[in-house]
Amino acid sequence: MKKNILFCAGLCAVLAFSSCKSSESAYKKAYEKAKAQEQAQNNSSYNNDTPVVTPVVDQPATQTTVVENNDNVPVRTERVTVVNGAGLKSFSVVVGSFSLKANAEGLLSRLRSSGYDAQLGFNQDRNMYRVISSTFDNKADAVRSRDQFRATYPDAWLLFKQ
Repeated sequence: MKKNILFCAGLCAVLAFSSCKSSESAYKKAYEKAKAQEQAQNNSSYNNDTPVVTPVVDQPATQTTVVENNDNVPVRTERVTVVNGAGLKSFSVVVGSFSLKANAEGLLSRLRSSGYDAQLGFNQDRNMYRVISSTFDNKADAVRSRDQFRATYPDAWLLFKQ
């Protein structure tokens, strides 16, 4: 019985070692194929059939034209009631939005002490207090004012009163 087990183990070992071929030749074939493709690609890049591309040359601007087109400036439309202030016109610049009235009143008092005619509005749909720094009849003036306020308040945005 031991002889049979020993014989089977030896036979398995011989089969295992004889079935393992060196795959070195497969790696060599793959390497040669990659080299041939690379060489063919290099040869084709030197071919005269490739188009010549002219480089882009930057020229300095001699004249600058600024077109003020305020049609693409985003505006939010909300139903806002004035809590503290004289009243809102069509377009307003909002510099702060708060869920707590005390926080909104703090920013409102800071703006008023800086000389702005700031107002406080309340959006009942969103339950948010809007601190409005200025209000205008037309969009162009509101955009200019918003751009000035963005130096201090980077999140300033335009509100269109419903």
